Amino acid sequence: MTLPVVLVGVVLVAMSISGTAVALPSIGRELDASGSPLNWVVAGYNLAFAAMTLIAGSTADRIGRRRVFILAALVFAAGFLATALSPAILVTDIARIVSGAGGAGIMAAGGAILASSYDGAACNRAFALMGTMAGIGIAIGPTLSGLLIIATGWRGSFAVFTIIGLLVALGATRARESRASDGGPVDWAGAALFVVALALLMFALLEAPTLGWTHPVILITGIAGLVALVIFGFVQRRSPAPVLAPALVANRGFLGWSLATLTTSIGFLGVLVFLPTYLQAAAGLSPASAGAAMLLLTAPVLIMPMAAVTLVNKGVPARLLIMIALLLVVAGNLWLVMLNADHAVASVAAPLVMIGVGMGASFGITDGQAMALVSANAVGMAAGFLNTLRGAAEALVIAAFSASLIGLLTARLGDTTRAAAVGAGRLTTGAEAAELDAFTWSWHLTQLGVGLLCLMLSIVVAALIHGRAPASRRAT
Repeated sequence: MTLPVVLVGVVLVAMSISGTAVALPSIGRELDASGSPLNWVVAGYNLAFAAMTLIAGSTADRIGRRRVFILAALVFAAGFLATALSPAILVTDIARIVSGAGGAGIMAAGGAILASSYDGAACNRAFALMGTMAGIGIAIGPTLSGLLIIATGWRGSFAVFTIIGLLVALGATRARESRASDGGPVDWAGAALFVVALALLMFALLEAPTLGWTHPVILITGIAGLVALVIFGFVQRRSPAPVLAPALVANRGFLGWSLATLTTSIGFLGVLVFLPTYLQAAAGLSPASAGAAMLLLTAPVLIMPMAAVTLVNKGVPARLLIMIALLLVVAGNLWLVMLNADHAVASVAAPLVMIGVGMGASFGITDGQAMALVSANAVGMAAGFLNTLRGAAEALVIAAFSASLIGLLTARLGDTTRAAAVGAGRLTTGAEAAELDAFTWSWHLTQLGVGLLCLMLSIVVAALIHGRAPASRRAT
């Protein structure tokens, strides 16, 4: 049951990431929420996912990977149940944070279980299947969520995830247990510092458009987050059992492949989360139609992981494939600067496919190539680090994308409250044309920044992985 249970868990987590964005307009209308409180529905999930994945991976190495996987699935289900029953946006945000922590454990412990169970080409195929399942979840998440929202309301769509999460936990009781042979105590100080650092930085990014970038609260929390991150680095160097071993980060090849997955996540997530709202507001699409349009982005992620790993196993250099994938993500994001309200779906079709192909190829090869450079006793930590980078990218991209949109909308419209409403897809009667024009302009500038950031990171990735073929993990 090991492989099937892990893969179903991965599908569930991926669907919960991509599908929630389609529900945001419905949640905002029912709970009367917009701006940062509404964005925390997605950002809170991704923050918890980013903060807890590294901790979950290291803990799984020490106390048992199956044990952490089961506990994580139960936490995931509990968070979705609380979301479905939520009476207010604050409760929804807290419940989503709980779900994100559960999703972190599923991904980190699941990846560690696969890494400890397979070698060589079989390991590559296992991780490609994991990427494929993530692609399936991302591909069907928006569409399925849109259909569920129409059929049962947004609350019913979250209740479905509760049931599946409980089934995953039950199935995991039949999986094989594994743990590191030289496990030590959990680094609670490092874990706490990591969570605090990300939480402070996320809060500063999300609340800055509302309070102002120079507001004392924003400045204090931002600086405190950076200080906590620096202290975390010092603590890890001195800890006998660190959450993140310095030697792992110092591994040039592993770091390069890790940054590759970070880059594709940055280029993918902003579009995935915020474009459905634009399509509903600008093109007048229903939640189901917006979800269907997002298949242009998500469908390639369904088929590309196995295609990419098949090429690698046949001798095509993984480094060549990842650079092509990164170029597609960069070009697609820069092309989205052409987005317009009159022909919204047509203007995004080609760039969405490019980004989806690049993301899918990355899913298929980055984890396997990175994990091949890690010792067997550190696979949980390595899996946690990879998924932490993805989660951190997702959380920070969502926060930064939201902050950029609302900040630019505020500059154009001159009203923070009105800007937040437009960003949530709620237009003012009689002023739709002006607000849509401002919304599109804000999208253009934000997307330009994302594309240029992905380009710079791609150059760094090329420098780190150049000339470094992965060695056998079992030989290290």
